[in-house]
Amino acid sequence: MRRGNFQEGTVDYAAVGATNAHDLMTYPPEHSVPAEASWRIGSGQARFESSADALLSWGALRGAGLTVADVRPASGPMYSGVGFDAEGAPVAPSRLEADQRFDADGTPYVAAGTTIRAQGRVKGMNADGELRVISAIEEARRVGFALGTVGGSVVSGEESFMIEWDDTDEVRFTVRAFDRPVSFLYRVLPQLVKRRRRELFQGYLRAISPMYTTPS
Repeated sequence: MRRGNFQEGTVDYAAVGATNAHDLMTYPPEHSVPAEASWRIGSGQARFESSADALLSWGALRGAGLTVADVRPASGPMYSGVGFDAEGAPVAPSRLEADQRFDADGTPYVAAGTTIRAQGRVKGMNADGELRVISAIEEARRVGFALGTVGGSVVSGEESFMIEWDDTDEVRFTVRAFDRPVSFLYRVLPQLVKRRRRELFQGYLRAISPMYTTPS
């Protein structure tokens, strides 16, 4: 099992880790708009492993039409702070010393503490921003990570990605997020926050799912 958290004061919002809260959709961080979607993307170990590899090599973001650039892993071995279980409850910390992996283009895989620059537009909406991987987890049947905004985005907040292979052999991909509008346009037109998030979710699904099903 690999698990890591990186919660230094470099993100631009206070509720770090709130995408893990079971009541996110009911009680989101103040002034933010929550979102959640979950899809069945297949079944079996092969589907789980291929989807997990795509996720950890930034496939979801790239599938949404974003360029992942300036990937800067955290320096030195990472100490995992408080982690969270599937219900959002804190679990005991452990030390994480994982070998750095790279995709075919030489881009480092997702790891706690990594900072990236995401660039692009989604249906004409700005999706640029500097993002920090605040937590990452790799278990036998569960793989995922959470990204928090550092700056340069039209919104401030967090999104988490999780792929789970359950006891019924089903593989599911779940994305959760909360966004607080930052730019003037998004503050005066809050419906753009929901529209932007909806388009991002669909892009993530296109990248990870072989079937492109309907959210449930």
